[in-house]
Amino acid sequence: MGSLGDWPEPVVCVQSLSESGDLVIPDQYVKPPLERPSLCFTDINIPVIDLAGLVTSRETTMKQISEACREWGFFQLVNHGVRAELVDGAREIWREFFHEPMEVKQKYANSPKTYEGFGSRLGVEKGAILDWNDYYYLNYLSLSHTNWPSQPPSLREVMEEYSNEILRLGAVLLKIFSINLGLKEDHLHNAFGGRDVGACLRANFYPKCPQPDLTLGLSSHSDPGGMTFLLPDEQVCGLQIRKNNQWITVKPTHHAIIVNIGDQLQVLSNTIYKSVEHRVIVNPDKERVSLAYFYNPKNNLLIQPISELVTSETPALYPPMTFDEYRRFIRTKGPHGKLQVESLKSPR
Repeated sequence: MGSLGDWPEPVVCVQSLSESGDLVIPDQYVKPPLERPSLCFTDINIPVIDLAGLVTSRETTMKQISEACREWGFFQLVNHGVRAELVDGAREIWREFFHEPMEVKQKYANSPKTYEGFGSRLGVEKGAILDWNDYYYLNYLSLSHTNWPSQPPSLREVMEEYSNEILRLGAVLLKIFSINLGLKEDHLHNAFGGRDVGACLRANFYPKCPQPDLTLGLSSHSDPGGMTFLLPDEQVCGLQIRKNNQWITVKPTHHAIIVNIGDQLQVLSNTIYKSVEHRVIVNPDKERVSLAYFYNPKNNLLIQPISELVTSETPALYPPMTFDEYRRFIRTKGPHGKLQVESLKSPR
């Protein structure tokens, strides 16, 4: 086991493996048989919610959001107010970054202490089976820690505009979630830290893979934070969610933003809202780029089930823990870190 200050072994850029021409992936990317991707033949998709309905048919739209949070943990937002040009531009400017020369990207090589910067692995477990992806992890709040790439030159300007739009959406959804849970509309906003919410971005690059049936772009996990806004690659499907013990491949709607509940909202809602297991498959012929924007509670706030949602019939299922403490499990153990945290649940 390595420390949080360093990686346990040399980090290999997955894009370089993809471009090497080898038809066999290295052993450290081969998943155990039960974790390998399987074909999905269902036409089921996650709910698509028109946010403009908050004006035209508010009660119906609020109910749709409530059902999605309780039954799916995922939904796609359309008519969300983010300009189509910005949606496309945010994704494509990161595609440009990942196609910069390696010496440019390596200037931002990261460490497991914060993950900020350019990387190709999660967790510090020596000999771990790795995922087929490269990424750039960027802290947005607080701004003092933001490590912006200098190339492409307009990346920071584009992403600051996009971030402001996602922060706006996050505030809107927290208000809706609070009302749907029977709480005051500012309850979750305050539980997240008010104006001191955390925000960070993971730009994902999934290169072509010669053996996509043996590996994953991102192993099965749930998101440790509050909620996630995902900008998917509309040309290449990759996200799969687990529903009723079946993997469902999400089919992106044009210019939609995918929202999913994170572990902290599951804790606060005492499991009324579900933080759902999901993973990413890779493609033999096409690369894929997606942006996961994490809207999180303030690091040092205690997160625990909201007292109004705890009764003798529904006792608190989680002990108090700060988001920073929770995240340390994930950074140490990688995507499977939640299993360690789950063991800390209070007994029924």
